[in-house]
Amino acid sequence: MSLIVEQTPLEGLLIVKPKVFRDARGFFVESYNRESFAKAGITTEFVQDNHSQSAIGTLRGLHFQTVPGQVKLIRCTRGRIWDVAVDIRPQSPTFGKHFGLELTPDDCTMLYIPVGFAHGFLVLSDTAEVQYKCSNVYNPVTEAGVAWNDPDLNVPWPLDQVGGAPLLSERDTGNASFADWKKSKG
Repeated sequence: MSLIVEQTPLEGLLIVKPKVFRDARGFFVESYNRESFAKAGITTEFVQDNHSQSAIGTLRGLHFQTVPGQVKLIRCTRGRIWDVAVDIRPQSPTFGKHFGLELTPDDCTMLYIPVGFAHGFLVLSDTAEVQYKCSNVYNPVTEAGVAWNDPDLNVPWPLDQVGGAPLLSERDTGNASFADWKKSKG
């Protein structure tokens, strides 16, 4: 497996591009290989795989797990999404900053999100499927989130591409503001 790993402006947040083999039949990609990832400097042990399907305009996020947290390796396997990670590590020089990119199955690009980031995505196509690996199993006790539209974070969600207001879960309509979340951290 051949990987190209690119650093983003947020330390530890990586763009991972696997080698894609294409021919008249379609394509083949090895989406994860522990040894290849380790050679590229990514040694995370993943213990859970998740798969979601969402309709156009669905916005999921901004979610994270508190202690011990979860590293995530995100990929879009059908459709198109705008994927976003927000640095919520209080000691980080990029605390409160975000990074976003469009993920599609066309080039099989993935986003590696370390512990200490909130994550979310907006579905840009009629439907989208997102698959991701996690370094720890889901624990509802450590589930947390911050408001997707928090003005302090100012995430540039491309809502114009989906006709305006996003489709949100009840949970995501009640996430804390970034300021309130920071206060709760003491």
